[in-house]
Amino acid sequence: MTRVANVSRTREIDAALRRRAREVIPGGMYGHLSANNLPEEYPQFYARSEGSRVWDVDGNEYVDLMCSFGPVILGHRHPAVEAAVSAQLATGDTQAGPAPCMVELAELLVERVSHADWAMFAKNGSDANTICLMIARAATGNNKVLAARGAYHGSAPWSTPVVRGVTPEDRASVQYYTFNDLASVEAAAAHAAGDVAAVIVSPFKHDAGFDQELVDPAFARGLRGLCDRIGAALVLDEVRAGFRLNHGGSWETIGVEPDLSAWSKAIANGYALAAVLGSAPLAEAASSIFVTGSFWYQAAPMAAAVATITALREQSAVASMLQRGIRLREGLQAQARSAGVAICQTGPPQMPNLRFVGDENFERSRLFGGACAAGGVIVHPRHNWFVSAALSDDDVDDALATTEMAFAAVREQFGGS
Repeated sequence: MTRVANVSRTREIDAALRRRAREVIPGGMYGHLSANNLPEEYPQFYARSEGSRVWDVDGNEYVDLMCSFGPVILGHRHPAVEAAVSAQLATGDTQAGPAPCMVELAELLVERVSHADWAMFAKNGSDANTICLMIARAATGNNKVLAARGAYHGSAPWSTPVVRGVTPEDRASVQYYTFNDLASVEAAAAHAAGDVAAVIVSPFKHDAGFDQELVDPAFARGLRGLCDRIGAALVLDEVRAGFRLNHGGSWETIGVEPDLSAWSKAIANGYALAAVLGSAPLAEAASSIFVTGSFWYQAAPMAAAVATITALREQSAVASMLQRGIRLREGLQAQARSAGVAICQTGPPQMPNLRFVGDENFERSRLFGGACAAGGVIVHPRHNWFVSAALSDDDVDDALATTEMAFAAVREQFGGS
């Protein structure tokens, strides 16, 4: 067993970088990777990563249970992925046109995802979801989109959870429903009065700060039936869950296929890439819209994606992540019970979410997360975590050794449940 070794308890280099960043970056940092609102034990800047471990700029080592908020699925610097990237970089990356691996990747995605007959590529999940909606509008001639209330589909104005800088017009075409409540979807569709282009939905509910909720298969089938009835496109947002729940589409196991799906995060094991997959009837609409980006056709991330998707199946990565996720969840539950602290764990084990019962202001979660970071484990107080295929039983043991101390800290400050 390899225990986490924190070689430096200071944050001197990190603190200096934060001071410099505040001079040249608004707020010092921004977006979901900002540590501004996290406990002081969390580092902001990292120096290197390998497998299931990361090291901050001060030399502190951590078991990584966030996986860069999802993009790292095989583990950092996976040998096959890095070899594919190196080989592609030796011949070209950002070129006058795409490399052959673009076609190879599209063929591989069409082979692996049952609803997909074609693929397009971009750089991030916000783009992929927005492109899906553009295609749906082009295909149907309708304008409105039905989305689950509180769901996150990216940082574009139509979907960002923070409305500062967003105009009412940016949201005018979006109607909201409640996840797993088909009646609310029917009501939203009725309110849109025959003008529904798409229903967008995540494979399961994973709103930040709330319990996760697995999809009710009857709800998924109901969405498919509603879209067929009103002539709308069913869009599955696979950006966060893609290839973590199933080595294909997340809803393939329940027999529901979307018309369009948006992918990013884990498809290239940390390299910047997104994909839109669609069924044959929507190919003409997809070819009729104009979307592009100077870096969307880069070859190295596409080579990384081919290697990643290949390795996921060869390594039985979904089964491995599920096994380690269950082991972690069972260990956390036993520790919380022993400490007399009430927790709630929700969602799939590959994407664990832990909440302290009655912790409305996340005070217990913040203390717990800070104690974990101080002990060499990176988790998040309000966001779901991620398990990578590189996580070993020894890594889980190391993580649990730290979480046991973190639960004790919560018990000491807040008492038992």
